[in-house]
Amino acid sequence: MRKAIFAFIMLSTAATTAAAFTPMELASRTVERRAVEAVIWGIPAVNYDLMLQEMLTKTKGKVNQILYWSRPLDWHNQTLTPNPDAIYLMAFTDTKSVGPVVIEVPPAEGGSINGNIVNVWQMALEDAGPSGADQGKGGKYLVLPPGYKDKVPDGYIALQSDTFGGYALLRSNLASHSDADVAKSVEYAKRLKVYPLSEAGNPPETIFTDAKDVVFDSTIKYDESFFKSLDRVVQYEPWLSRDRAMIDQLRSLGIEKGKTFSPTPAVARQLEAGVKEGKEWLAEKYDSGLVPFYDNSRWNFAGSPELVKSAQAGYDEPRSLSGRSARRRLQLRLRRPQADGDRSVLPHLHQGQGRS
Repeated sequence: MRKAIFAFIMLSTAATTAAAFTPMELASRTVERRAVEAVIWGIPAVNYDLMLQEMLTKTKGKVNQILYWSRPLDWHNQTLTPNPDAIYLMAFTDTKSVGPVVIEVPPAEGGSINGNIVNVWQMALEDAGPSGADQGKGGKYLVLPPGYKDKVPDGYIALQSDTFGGYALLRSNLASHSDADVAKSVEYAKRLKVYPLSEAGNPPETIFTDAKDVVFDSTIKYDESFFKSLDRVVQYEPWLSRDRAMIDQLRSLGIEKGKTFSPTPAVARQLEAGVKEGKEWLAEKYDSGLVPFYDNSRWNFAGSPELVKSAQAGYDEPRSLSGRSARRRLQLRLRRPQADGDRSVLPHLHQGQGRS
């Protein structure tokens, strides 16, 4: 009897709740909720796609070549956390049509490379250079396509990727900003090589494209364009086992492998609402992970509580920015009052000076 009463109550409650929304309203709310989840899940791949599109549409650079900046970075480079104290290079690799791709790093003689090789989701495959797998001796990193089964030739550092695309972010050390040191750093950087393994017997000359005067803007706009980038990735890349739960979620947004992404005006409005909420969620998560520099401070540490405690011990005075160990290990974030409509600015500290 009790079970029957409980079931009746549950059915009555469900019916009352369902009656609060029309089928159209329920569909709209579902799209918005799933758009939020897609933003949280897809942000690394979207950032990758935006960088790739900037190269393909604004420069002569292509995949399996090298895009570089022949001068220290300035405002033209609108990527995440650019550093003005190195010569930057990017090699977007694509194994889908050519098979394994070689990224050849020179030995640290007369210069050195600090490199990170990642997949489309910006998951690390390996580091390169003195702090990487070659330990400064130079090496041939071999990016393998998903499901690669053939034997890897001797002499290569094999990197098994689960995506066809990916990139290597490479920084050539810079002793100073003098013209001579910049030229030396660029000259050393051009010893890098990228080519398909199938042409390893007689590697073609690596093509370098200079992007120093290009407004290279990979800033995520948090509008409908977010989902266009995400759709490009879904169409080109294989599904990963970890992401199977997103297949139906994205299908409800109009993103489905093998089909054109063309949302109706109504769905586009729901996507806009979802992407804005997703942005707010990400910003709040970032804010909640910050620790005040000192009580009632507008400066926050971007680091774990343990790292913050260690870094704070390096400061003689609570308001001093002279703690060298902390400055090397942490970023400080300057919070603005919420009333100004902007959550914060994130300066990078260089020799004690905040640069936004």
